[in-house]
Amino acid sequence: MVIGIVGGGASGMAAALAAAENENVRVILMERQARVGRKLQATGNGRCNLSNLRAGKGGYHGDDGTFSQYALARFGPEETLAWFQGLGLFTVAEDSGRVYPYSDQANSVVDVLRFALDRPNITVKLGFEAEKVKKYAGGFRVESREETVECDRLIIACGGLAGTRLGGGMSGYQLLRALGHHCTRLRPALVQLKSGWGGVTGLKGVRANCHAAVFHDGKRFSESTGELQFTEYGLSGPVIFEISRDACQGGGVWLCRLDFLPEISEEVLKNELLRRRTTHLPASELLTGILHNRLGRVLTQQAGISASRAVAGLSEYEIGQVVKAVKGLEVSLTEPMGMDSAQVTAGGILTKEFNAQTMESRLVPGLYACGEVLDVDGDCGGYNLQWAWSSGRLAGGHAGRNEI
Repeated sequence: MVIGIVGGGASGMAAALAAAENENVRVILMERQARVGRKLQATGNGRCNLSNLRAGKGGYHGDDGTFSQYALARFGPEETLAWFQGLGLFTVAEDSGRVYPYSDQANSVVDVLRFALDRPNITVKLGFEAEKVKKYAGGFRVESREETVECDRLIIACGGLAGTRLGGGMSGYQLLRALGHHCTRLRPALVQLKSGWGGVTGLKGVRANCHAAVFHDGKRFSESTGELQFTEYGLSGPVIFEISRDACQGGGVWLCRLDFLPEISEEVLKNELLRRRTTHLPASELLTGILHNRLGRVLTQQAGISASRAVAGLSEYEIGQVVKAVKGLEVSLTEPMGMDSAQVTAGGILTKEFNAQTMESRLVPGLYACGEVLDVDGDCGGYNLQWAWSSGRLAGGHAGRNEI
């Protein structure tokens, strides 16, 4: 029996290795790029946040939020780390639950997977861009411009549209649509947000821990706490990725309220700043020792206080305005960055058209799908790669059985 897999990313490699555990199965892994795992190698800023210890407890989205539960229960973070250990990868978990390779290098993850694929019953075809898939009585025919691969069962693991510069694309959705499946609206998730606030350009590159809350027409839309990074176009960093899903989609007024000292009350901050009126500091240094110097100066100016003034001359009201800027800066939002910048795609092929316990199509027997091509996306912090491992292992394991 021959198992064809289209896509050599995280879910495709996991599926190939699971299917190949049946030594009577021949696996053909088809990847359109020059090497497997290219997108995987860029994740986590090159560190590869490969899982999260909390991923088995939720944090996934889609039209059916429960679809991912079975795969994660069968092959969750604990099983994933044991699997990688068996492949020779050492890992380390942070207090946040995020799991990284001990080497802190994404290529360590890619390498152990690549080495594991080097087995007699797995064939890896690089530079194979699947343009058409046809179902016939004996199985499936996958066609590229140069050659055709025939297989008894087929797994689509092409990934999503996000990260187009690293290989994201529409091919998985198009192949599954051609076989009768349907796709929800695709949009960027875990993505930076653009802002019309003039202060962002002066803060480019500044990082700060904060509580961030997105509001839509005055109503709280989403919120999170973590690291923020200012960019020339707006807001980035893990805390923004957490709250970016579906932000700025549709009309209305969108803004982000930032609290740069979430663990310190307004009263405590105000008392400290009032105490500083006994110093000879200029107003530009009012927040020195509390926040990043550049951020402190911008927030002081945001409160309407000239940098040339002396802290000693500030009124209690003016100090209160600075406190408001620190504890509740409101930054206008205009739109998310595009799919090129997004880490994951929200939306995808309808999960109701697949069996959650096998990843097999309910419309086309012998056809499977896994990973980001399906309408499942997870929170920031290793959730999406965990879904790739879990769904890929489930799809490959069931496709590799001798009977359906």
